Amino acid sequence: MAAAAGQELGTLQIRIVLVDSQGSAVPVARHGLLVSENPASAAPRLVLTAHDGTATVKLRPGNYTVESERAVRFAGRAYEWRQVVDIAAGRDVSLDLTVENAEIAAAAGDPGAPDPSPDTDGSFLLPQWQGSVVAVWTPRAHASGFVIDARGLIATSLPGIGSSSTVEVQPTPSLKVAGTVLAANHAGDVAVVRVDPEAIAGVKPVPLSCVEEARAIAGGDDLFAVGVSLRLQRGLETGTVSRLEGPEIESTLLITRESPGGPVFTSDGRVVGLTTPAADRDGRERAEHRIARTAAVCEVLAAAEPKMRDGEAPPGLPLPTEPLRPFPVDALKAAADRGVRSLSPYQISSSAFDVTFVTPPVAYAMQYQSPETHRTTSHDTRKADPDVAPAPPRMEFGHWSAYVADFPPVLLVRVTPKAVEGFWTTVARGAASTQGISIPAIKRYSSGFSRLQAFCGPTEVMPIHRFTLDMPISETETMLEGLYVYDPGAFGPACAEVRLVLYSEKEPENGDTRVVDSKVVQRVWDDFAAYRR
Repeated sequence: MAAAAGQELGTLQIRIVLVDSQGSAVPVARHGLLVSENPASAAPRLVLTAHDGTATVKLRPGNYTVESERAVRFAGRAYEWRQVVDIAAGRDVSLDLTVENAEIAAAAGDPGAPDPSPDTDGSFLLPQWQGSVVAVWTPRAHASGFVIDARGLIATSLPGIGSSSTVEVQPTPSLKVAGTVLAANHAGDVAVVRVDPEAIAGVKPVPLSCVEEARAIAGGDDLFAVGVSLRLQRGLETGTVSRLEGPEIESTLLITRESPGGPVFTSDGRVVGLTTPAADRDGRERAEHRIARTAAVCEVLAAAEPKMRDGEAPPGLPLPTEPLRPFPVDALKAAADRGVRSLSPYQISSSAFDVTFVTPPVAYAMQYQSPETHRTTSHDTRKADPDVAPAPPRMEFGHWSAYVADFPPVLLVRVTPKAVEGFWTTVARGAASTQGISIPAIKRYSSGFSRLQAFCGPTEVMPIHRFTLDMPISETETMLEGLYVYDPGAFGPACAEVRLVLYSEKEPENGDTRVVDSKVVQRVWDDFAAYRR
């Protein structure tokens, strides 16, 4: 064992691809492969292929057998592989599993079973339909949606987009356009969104069975849901039908709360509906998701038809999108080692708002700064070291915390309403103090956030996202904050000046203009130096 531990490992790179009837390459995702050393010295190692049909395994030098855990069904046939490979120390070995080296048989089900197995595995649904699933953004939420009509119609989860009448639809990481909510069904939790048809040109609509009655679905049936994450990665989730209740299907599908609205398929490729959040009786959201049936989608689609005739599609002008290149991990770790002792170098203020510029290094350092820089905590009852500045409080971002936690390569501008004390309250406290009565300051929020405009010199800079946050101020009240997302090169020394115009809910048309201190602009610019390199 000691000798084996000293050996340099080799890398086995596996790729499984089949070809469909049109001659297109189809990756085999989530296929189980057993990797066994020859002669066998331990139990086989199980490896699953990723969504692109690839898998990478580190192995010590030797001879190995790679074989399918079970057959994969595709277009009426069953495919299995069994190959022998040699692994050398420090070398990469590629193994392509294709039709040519597969064992092929007919994919017939058990003749004694009432429902024979479908001729294609559900894992092939992702490569088949991932291009039809889009991201849907609103100031308060992110959801999935899927194209149902080439005229620019997209189905999504109504709870996923909330009460918004306009949304932003992102078919690809480099393309985002405006969308309008044409029709919605609150009982069925379904909405239909319209975009410029050119934005989805060439995208294959997901077929809905609105005319023919769909075949029955029963408890325990396998389900496959396609969704898109906050980072715009398409994925396939699997589950089963747990309960049928009227027009709804409850399932064991585990969908993140940021991606409801994706299509749900049965194992034979039929669309049965879309995912939508499930809630307990007390209103709390559960991890499991309900499925809004196809019938509800068809009803909303029928209600949208008259509006299609009477109105025009929103303009297809491309909107700003996030950069595709991630922020260097080494630079983020270095920021964590340095730590963030204070947010003041990243802040400005107006009479009603505090504004904080959050760069990826700042967000990362606040989350993962090293113990050496975080000498005291809110739970430490010992006297703090007077020579060490306390670490800043951990910033929370409400329902957009998952977005910030991914440390996207963007600049976040957070606008927080100030708490102020009223004039007469101040006078009353002063009068009380003359009588020897000390009353703590009684503050309230003058107004919530409405919107933000940002300028680099005379040019207005359009944000990538206009997020809002619900800031709790009591058990029953919340106040709106702003969280605007900008390109990393939006503000820098090249701007003659950087100006922000802040609008409140109380005075939505009267903006408060603030020029950002040049030192703050330089600090933000320097934080992105590693990214520019």
